[in-house]
Amino acid sequence: MEVLKNPFLGRGMECDAFQGVPFPSVDVASVRALLDRCPKHGATELVDAQFLAQQAGVAKFFVKDERSRMGLGSFKALGAAFVIACDAVTENAINPEGALAGRTYVTASAGNHGMSVAAGAKVFGATAVIYLANTVPESFAGRLAAMGATVVRAGDDYEASMAAAQQAAADNNWALLTDSSWAGYTDMAHGVMQGYMQMAAEAIEQMPCPPSHVFLQAGVGGMAGAMAALIRKEWNTTPVIVVVEPEFAPALIDSIRAGKPVATTGPVSDMGRLDCKEPSFVALKGLARDADYFLTITEEQAACGVEIIAKAGLETSASGGAGMAAALIAPNELGLDENSVVLTFLSEGPA
Repeated sequence: MEVLKNPFLGRGMECDAFQGVPFPSVDVASVRALLDRCPKHGATELVDAQFLAQQAGVAKFFVKDERSRMGLGSFKALGAAFVIACDAVTENAINPEGALAGRTYVTASAGNHGMSVAAGAKVFGATAVIYLANTVPESFAGRLAAMGATVVRAGDDYEASMAAAQQAAADNNWALLTDSSWAGYTDMAHGVMQGYMQMAAEAIEQMPCPPSHVFLQAGVGGMAGAMAALIRKEWNTTPVIVVVEPEFAPALIDSIRAGKPVATTGPVSDMGRLDCKEPSFVALKGLARDADYFLTITEEQAACGVEIIAKAGLETSASGGAGMAAALIAPNELGLDENSVVLTFLSEGPA
């Protein structure tokens, strides 16, 4: 485990790469207004996990459980589908269903983002094309195909499949809809992150008091960046915000250390949804301002954490439980003690 205290907290990171890159949105009202029109939308449960509090040695350990989110089993149901819904309402505010017929959205996915693109496209009449690396399980490809998406295999890692998706978008004039961002490509990812904020907004309303610590797992950083921005707006400096990454994919912590976005290399992580070697620029810009600490966990620590989490009746994957696993073994420098109130996010189910 490696821990880095954020030297940019409160002021943000200034670098040439961030020219024209926005901070994450905190406009949750527009997200709620759109989600209220969706019959599948409903707040997910905030679990008071007493067993995990005992294991971590803290007063309270809260878990925002996203496994039932809109029938898709992941917080990412709030992201790409939200962007597609916004496009549909822009096209036809009175009757958005079917409003995007003839439009194609393309993306790369290591997991649930692709499901969100496929679901949104299906509802509003568009076509979804999802690029998967060869390492993504065939069972997931089957789930995407069952939702009507066209699945294309490309490359041995997420970065290779993303490059193929970008090329397909350029060649076919398709809309590239990713949950990451880079120089010259920020609008779509900014919208995806805005959708994610609903999860934080619900947690803020459900918590009996502001937490002392919030643990946020991260791949490219989209979820963590969105959560941290709204948490800072609503709870100011009260919580210590900790961003958790796989040791094999330290894109955010290495970028903070370098003072600019950097690409990393490493083996493939069992935390597959978090196994991203390059940060999202929008997410990194926000987290450099909002996060207190960046932390990496090993494969063994994640696996052990998932086993403990399952004993609390909260089955998840190594990716979905990474933030929770880190909270269970947090080092002393983060200041957790018997009076601490921890908030974590269980971002997906075990499949």
